[in-house]
Amino acid sequence: MPLPKPQIHHSTIPLPSSTDVLLADKALTLLRRHPYHLNSLASDFTPEAASCLLLKSQDDKTLISKLINWAKSHPFFNPPCKCLALHILTKFKLFKTAQTLAQDLAVETPDDSGTFVFQCLKDSYHMCDSSSAVFDLVVKSYSHLNFTDKALYIVNLAKLDGFMPGVLSYNAIIDSLIRCKKPIRLAEQVYKEMIASGISLNVFSYNIFIRGFCGAGNLDMGLKFFKEMEKNGCLPNVVTYNTVLDGYCKLKRVDEAFVLLKSMALRGLEPNVITYNVVINGLCREGRMKESSEILAEMNRKGYVPDEVTYNTLVNGYCKEGNFHEALVLHSDMVRNGLTPNVMTYTSLINGMCKAGNMNRAVQFFDQMHVRGLRPNARTYTTLINGFAQKGFLDEAYRVLNEMTTSGFLPSLVTYNALINGHCVLGRMEEAIGLLQDMVGKGLSPDVYSYSTIISGFSRNQELDKAFRMKAEMVEKGISPDLVTYSTLIQGLCEQGRVTEACEMFQEMLNLRLHPDEFIYTTLINAYCKGGDLVKALQLHDEMIQKGHLPDAVTYSVLINGLNKQARTKKAKRLLLKLFYDESIPSDITYSTLIENSCNIEFKGVLALMKGFCMKGLMDEADRVFESVIKKNHNPNEDVYNVIIHGHCRGGNVQKAYGLYKEMVRQGFVPHTLTILALVKALFTEGMNEKLNEVIGNILRSCKLSDAEISKVQVEINQKEGNMDGVFRVLTEMAKDGIIPSGNSGNARG
Repeated sequence: MPLPKPQIHHSTIPLPSSTDVLLADKALTLLRRHPYHLNSLASDFTPEAASCLLLKSQDDKTLISKLINWAKSHPFFNPPCKCLALHILTKFKLFKTAQTLAQDLAVETPDDSGTFVFQCLKDSYHMCDSSSAVFDLVVKSYSHLNFTDKALYIVNLAKLDGFMPGVLSYNAIIDSLIRCKKPIRLAEQVYKEMIASGISLNVFSYNIFIRGFCGAGNLDMGLKFFKEMEKNGCLPNVVTYNTVLDGYCKLKRVDEAFVLLKSMALRGLEPNVITYNVVINGLCREGRMKESSEILAEMNRKGYVPDEVTYNTLVNGYCKEGNFHEALVLHSDMVRNGLTPNVMTYTSLINGMCKAGNMNRAVQFFDQMHVRGLRPNARTYTTLINGFAQKGFLDEAYRVLNEMTTSGFLPSLVTYNALINGHCVLGRMEEAIGLLQDMVGKGLSPDVYSYSTIISGFSRNQELDKAFRMKAEMVEKGISPDLVTYSTLIQGLCEQGRVTEACEMFQEMLNLRLHPDEFIYTTLINAYCKGGDLVKALQLHDEMIQKGHLPDAVTYSVLINGLNKQARTKKAKRLLLKLFYDESIPSDITYSTLIENSCNIEFKGVLALMKGFCMKGLMDEADRVFESVIKKNHNPNEDVYNVIIHGHCRGGNVQKAYGLYKEMVRQGFVPHTLTILALVKALFTEGMNEKLNEVIGNILRSCKLSDAEISKVQVEINQKEGNMDGVFRVLTEMAKDGIIPSGNSGNARG
């Protein structure tokens, strides 16, 4: 908004007549002795009398409160009177009453720019020995109502007349701009004007800016202001940290949020429940539920009581992860502690129970919502409908649908798709097609999922001609088939032994630039194995790996069966060994058989097998492989030591890990940095301080001295102070910078 030009105004406060003065005196007497008789004067009272009475009462805080409480509902209490009252209320620091009055003034005064209100304030300013604080209060009130342009105009008018609106005015305007989601450049313009006026930002100013930039997803600018406030000697508070933490978490930069969380303690700031909730929410979004439970434990240790947000976030996170047991435990804890789950939480629990196939429990949660006075939303209803439809319980699904429509929610595309799937599950294909037509009649357009579900239903019923007709119809309507469509048709063709046609569909899919997944490859590999064409099956196996798809247990089982049928046992064993490298172990494979054969295969296979056991926590089996290597007079190399040491650290057998570490060093091998960090953390956790000091000493002695002096000093200081978090942080940074020797292995994550 352009700067205002100076204007000449007539006074908005007319002089009272003698009658007005007499009325004011009479009202003052009643105000002091019989305030309940004031209404007898209301019909004769004028704005001039009201102004006179305000001025006569301005030195008595009690009288002024009674007067305004009486006058505010009467028409004589006009804008000039209200402005006069604002000066007096501000002087007495009755800010709550003043802000309410200022907001009434803003709403009720027909004043496009705020000029009239400013003039009223200016005319009555010296009558009350007022201060610029009254302009701050009025600007804040206008900003709270999102009258940002008027608020800014009043600030500029005040400056033009020699008044000095303070940081409160600018904070309120910037906050309003950000809350209204106005372009951030407008807030930056106000910021520049603020600096040009010589006003220093306070912690609230910085918090507003940081919240604005972080909320807009511009964390870098938020961090710029965060650093600037520290540089300018303005100390961040918990709100500042919570805002930046939330910014990190929303951008999935949770590890950086953790670093910031730790730095709070170094500044003497205690996190609050909101802090922990922000971090827990970030972890749950990324599915890092183990870490989120650790944060919950830290909250409890520090005496913070988790609130509804904490529990709701965790329950939703565990449901998304598929850990329904933990979600149910937390839900029970929540209810026992007198906290109320919200609609989103119940919807997550219902969805979890539906996925687990436990429809009775899903209905119990649905009923609990009603008991607690929570109204299910469209997503809740659709989730329950989908659960029943997946099980083929269509009567129950339609009962929920009826309740949904009665409650005022229209079935969505997702709702119809769930019902279509339910009919397909039961093989009621004509009714499924009828629902497709019903959707169109209701103004909904079927999508690729709608058609793919029906195509899948026809394929399961071996009605491939109808499935292909549906595919033609969807293409005709401008809907492109997706991976699921092709996967379904390819599987149907393969089941009927029509492998050539399946390959044609595969090629058509590639032409549309749709990338096949593991399921499609496995389906075709299985078809070739059944047809005895193992060469083509193995070619597809190699192709899927080249395309970045790791074969799963089903893929290997199919190939192994095909290889065994042709007595290619050695090839089959190698494929079995590869299962452990890819973390896919069929339940019918015995570990003993694999271990017996492991040393007859190349050494790389042994390492892969050991890594597979370590990743699954099967350390006894990993030790047996390690021992069998030694018995066969194969000397373990760095890779093998790194894998098994790391595995024992993860498995909690720190003594064994330490012994292997000593043996590795004696053999002249350099442990990988990941192995070292895992061992240091494990020794610290177990309180094995003497061995911990030895390992850290070995690390520091092996460092590149020219690059690491500062880091080494930091490690030593943190270790002496018992700050192991600091030790881990510095060691991790040293590893990233290549200061700690890292050996030559990339397999240390076993």
